Amino acid sequence: MPLWQYLMTDVDPDQTAAPLAAYCFMTGYIDVVSFSAIFVWCGFQTGNFAQLAIAIARLFEGAPGFRDQTFHKADQQALCSLISFNLGAFVGRIGDRVGPKKRIWLVSGTFIQVLFTMAAAIAFWKASQPSISNARDEPAWTNTLTFVGLAFMSASLGVQGILGKRLNTQFGTTIVLTTVWVELMTDPSLFRLRQRVMSRDHRVIAAVSLFLGAFVGRAILFQLSTAATLGVGVGFRMLITLAWIFVPSTKPANK
Repeated sequence: MPLWQYLMTDVDPDQTAAPLAAYCFMTGYIDVVSFSAIFVWCGFQTGNFAQLAIAIARLFEGAPGFRDQTFHKADQQALCSLISFNLGAFVGRIGDRVGPKKRIWLVSGTFIQVLFTMAAAIAFWKASQPSISNARDEPAWTNTLTFVGLAFMSASLGVQGILGKRLNTQFGTTIVLTTVWVELMTDPSLFRLRQRVMSRDHRVIAAVSLFLGAFVGRAILFQLSTAATLGVGVGFRMLITLAWIFVPSTKPANK
């Protein structure tokens, strides 16, 4: 089969466990980098959205003239991450035109994540700021270039989320695992330990992969800088890009 024709085939969603587990790994990996520095999640936008609500509520606290009307740095960073994540997810609409299960789109969409992660690494390299903060009121990232890096990190997970969502597997979006946890706990086959149950096993793999990603990310971050840690992440994501080439195609329906 010619290469282009092969790239235009649909992947079999039931055979995508490996790259989607790697997506979950990258969620933990990327999130731990941002949380370690500024206590903001690049992928878990529920917390960032709630933080912005708190920032608005703060405007009405206390007596008039004595209210805190400052848009705190942490709130600015949460807003930056939220907007960038959604812009990244919007980029994923390209896949709706190409075909969300087309191999060419899964390869291209993951490569976009590579480019975004690379851009983030360069921004943090140029920013020359610390990688880890031990106090919420003392963020490690404060200058403009770190906002650029945060934006690219968040956008990369936005693209990843829409790719994972469109495949409609047990891995969900590969970003937020709250739903995965709920579905795992309510799975009718949860305690059939001697049987292979895809609905249960893939959710467990998703959770473990995210945990491992956060563990590995923090371990590397402790030894290296933010830029270097993201540089390693570029390599991981490049491997995931190539992995989509080897996922089996959907079998043609019998006529």
